[in-house]
Amino acid sequence: MTASEPLVLGIETSCDETGIGIVRGRTLLSNTIASSMDEHARFGGVVPEVAARAHLEALQPSIEAALAESGVTLADLDAVAVTSGPGLAGALMVGVGAAKALAVGLGTPLYAVNHLVGHIAADILDEGAEPLEYPTVALLVSGGHTSLLLVRDLTTDVELLGETVDDAAGEAFDKVARILGLPYPGGPQIDAAAASGDPAAIRFPRGLSRASDMDRHRYDFSFSGLKTAVARYVEQTPDASVPDVAASFRESVVDVLVTKALDACARYGVPRLLLGGGVIANRRLREVALERGAAAGVTVRIPPLSLCTDNGAMIAALASELIMSGRRPSTLSFGADSTLPVTEIQIAEAEAGVPA
Repeated sequence: MTASEPLVLGIETSCDETGIGIVRGRTLLSNTIASSMDEHARFGGVVPEVAARAHLEALQPSIEAALAESGVTLADLDAVAVTSGPGLAGALMVGVGAAKALAVGLGTPLYAVNHLVGHIAADILDEGAEPLEYPTVALLVSGGHTSLLLVRDLTTDVELLGETVDDAAGEAFDKVARILGLPYPGGPQIDAAAASGDPAAIRFPRGLSRASDMDRHRYDFSFSGLKTAVARYVEQTPDASVPDVAASFRESVVDVLVTKALDACARYGVPRLLLGGGVIANRRLREVALERGAAAGVTVRIPPLSLCTDNGAMIAALASELIMSGRRPSTLSFGADSTLPVTEIQIAEAEAGVPA
């Protein structure tokens, strides 16, 4: 293995995107994604069994496409990496099984890593950006996760400050879109509708933001109550303006996310905020984070949007960092862990002197 700039293939199957990424050190060679979103659209959300079957169908052609794009072969690989969790159990099992088969068949080291920490690692693949400094606060916002993290070191020390206690932000966007009669996925639809709306038209609640919430839930998130407030408003207002409702709902979500993230930066004395996850594609969230971050003296980093959604490149990048920091491969004892805590960056690391 080339420890200085390892060639790593990463597999990501935690939800509805089959992601295969190939990196050499911190250089992105391929980021191939096959999405099954269209198959879920008629159900109004991700169906776990449908997602797992879609991964089975997409894995081999996606790996072949990634290898062709990067100009390498399986025999060239220094390591294989895979998301062990968190995510949908059945979907994760497909990726874990494929990664183990590849690693055993090729005689290649295998690294089982955390999906959420992978979103942070995506930042190091941003060409032209300054190297990520530590510590940094990371706000990860996706369909299934809303998490606020304190990252002291990408490979050894990630602390969970807070997370969603019910609906994640992405789930709330999907559910509110349904309430407004907009198609799935809800994020882009809400964003488009909000473009012509007034974000101050309706004062929707900001979950877990009251003074009484600060002791136990200072950095936690709750969007279920907000979803209910939107539903009640629409029920009670027959002539409700869809653009105004969308813009006001979006403003509530963005306000909570940015306020809590910047509060964490201030409390821990960290002048850096990294955004990650698919919901970062939301225009208003990026705008507000950059504006309010600048006012607070906080540098806001946003990876390229192609690396914000679930992808295999971020998984390969995290494994590459683990390799370059001297971490040993994972053993084959790990499995899919749908509730894997973010503090477990790598899973089943082999003991010194013990073969993986």
